[in-house]
Amino acid sequence: MITYDYHFRVAYPDTDQMGTMHHANYTKYYELARWELLRSIGVSYKSVEDAGVMCPVTKMNFKFIKPTRYDELLTVKTTLREIKGVRMVFDYKLYNEQNELINRAETELVFVGRDNWKLCEPPAFLMSKIEKAMKDDE
Repeated sequence: MITYDYHFRVAYPDTDQMGTMHHANYTKYYELARWELLRSIGVSYKSVEDAGVMCPVTKMNFKFIKPTRYDELLTVKTTLREIKGVRMVFDYKLYNEQNELINRAETELVFVGRDNWKLCEPPAFLMSKIEKAMKDDE
């Protein structure tokens, strides 16, 4: 497993009439956290796309525990839990400034060819970087 902490501040346009971050925005921040995790091991999503591979999300699961408000500094603890064959699974734990867990989530992505959208193996350079990062964490 590889873990990365991504920090962000809740922006005003991301809140709703109730004064909390709108549920649709969690998806955006989790995507940013996911690709920053990979960037932290030396792989940008652009490099994956340049290799002719796309990574659409096929499953999403969220558990909303506590609300968050405008201008709060949040931390997403993102974990690449599994990469097997054509699938990657990420777990997310979102914490507020008091280090309280406010949201948990999971996403599953698949590797597909950019031109044909058929399932394909992940790029070798990505797998190499993931394997190296996992060894470094041991």
